[in-house]
Order: sequence, then C-alpha cells, then structure tokens
Amino acid sequence: MTSKVHRVRIEPLAERQFGFFIGSTEVTRWCFSDLAPRPYFFPVNGPSGQSLTRMGHPGAPNHDHHRSLWFAHSDLLGIDFWSENTASRIRQSQWYAIEDGAEAARIAFELLWTDGHDPKPLLKQDVFATLRSVSQGWTLELQSDFRAGADGVEFRQSNFGVLGLRVAKSLSVVFGGGKITGADGREGEPELFGKSNRWIDYSGPIFSTAAPQNAVTEGLTLIDHALNPSHPAKWHVREDGWIGPSISRDQAVLVPRERPLTTRYLLYVHPGGCNSAEINTLADAFDASSPLQVRKGSKPHHQFEIVELKK
Repeated sequence: MTSKVHRVRIEPLAERQFGFFIGSTEVTRWCFSDLAPRPYFFPVNGPSGQSLTRMGHPGAPNHDHHRSLWFAHSDLLGIDFWSENTASRIRQSQWYAIEDGAEAARIAFELLWTDGHDPKPLLKQDVFATLRSVSQGWTLELQSDFRAGADGVEFRQSNFGVLGLRVAKSLSVVFGGGKITGADGREGEPELFGKSNRWIDYSGPIFSTAAPQNAVTEGLTLIDHALNPSHPAKWHVREDGWIGPSISRDQAVLVPRERPLTTRYLLYVHPGGCNSAEINTLADAFDASSPLQVRKGSKPHHQFEIVELKK
C-alpha cells in the first residue's frame, strides 16, 4: 500500500488555526480567530527555530496592528482596513481544500472584507497559501484573488496594502543588527523607501534554540510577482523592521465586478544573509509558475480541489 503520510503538511489546530509543517517542525501558523480584527501568520520560524517576525512594533504601541504577516489595506472605498481603530473586519468564512505532499503543501480559503455595518462583504478574497521546502530554508507563496462584492471597488492610492510584514526585533536595523537589501543591490531605508524593486530582503541576528547562547544570521525575502499590479512594487520599508509592497502607491487599483484581481507574493525564509543570486533564481521560478484556482473535487470525499491554471 502506498503511504499517504506526507512530509510537508497543513493541519487544522484548535481555536481556528492551521499549522504548516515540514516533517515534525511547525514553520508557521495561520491564525484566524474572531478575536482579532483580521487573520495573520505567526510565528514565521527560521532554521533557528525562532520566529523571524513579531507581533507589533518594538517601540510604538500604536502599531499593534502590525501582526507579523497579514493582509490589509488602508483605503478600500474610503474604509480603513489597515489600523484597528475602525469597525472594519476581515474574516475567514471557509476553507476549500488542503493538499499535502513530499515537498510542498497548499491550502485554499476565503476571506470576507466587511465595513462593520453592512453584513454583506465589500470584497471577497480567495487565498492560496503554498508551503514549499527548499534546500536553503522554505517558501510560502501567497496568491490572492480579490472579487468585488459590489459593482466594483478599488484600492485607493496608498502606501499600505495589501500585504504587511513585521520582522523580529533583532532583525531590524534600529532595534537589532539587521540589514535591508533590495533586488537592485541598494541597501538601507533611504535608498529603498518608495523605490521600485523586484524584492526586498531583511536579514539579521537571531538566537537559535539549538545553541541559545549564540546568535546566528537568518532572513526573510518578500518577492513581488511579475504580473502583480504596478510591478515592480514600490516598497514601504523602514529601519524599525517593516516591509510592505504597495499595489496602489501611485494610483488606485480597480477590482471590477466581472473578474478577480490577482496578486501573488513569495516569502523566502532562509539561513544566512541576503544571497541575491539565490533569491533571483527563486523569483524567476516564481514568475514562471502557474496561478491556482479552486474547482469541484474529482476524488471521493473531496468537496473541492486546487488546480493550476493553464497558461
């Protein structure tokens, strides 16, 4: 009998969470409790076993909305889905399918963006999250298909959205010993803030669970897909430990009713500092990969399945 026990897995956990595992190691967790205004990934563990992201800003309590790795936007039809000072909410309504494998696992689920007053969502977001084991760490691909719930909505001009990443304190430049590097080879906030780049890397020291007395260098790279709106993204990146690729920094982006707006980002979690050649190889493969979609299941006891769209 062929074994159906897979090395890379996504497993449901208590209190509305999904654990993402490579072997016996949980590398990240999707948290979608109704107690939070919007879902998020935390922790995001490096090879050290420590999270390379954090919950909130290390020096500014008014940035508690920075929840590790999360989806949001500051101006959807004039409604703030970024801060936590409004009635707006992003909620997971359902998951469609979970598929495990030897080298990769993926899950598809639906998020609803509501203004806090009208129960009908302004926006529906189908998310496809793919965990992949790579030779130097792991990757998490995040595809979002945004579907307008009205006659069409728009992400208005803003630095903030649709994805945010808050790195661990020790990785930041100001609070730790980190370094920010762009795909163009430039380094540091003054050289990278608001500039177009294929990717941004944030690397720095983190203490290992295996050798807690010694810090090692690890990092996170966020890659913008070639077909994203406004690619290459203009990045909101700060030395306090923040990365955000904006889809609407220069102009509004419309989500028409008749077809979804798709965004795709790749998070690369790696040992050591920024390796541009390695990151570009991953980015090339990411750009060449096919997007995903959900369809009715074709196997017994599978309501839905995830398939690649033909190019």
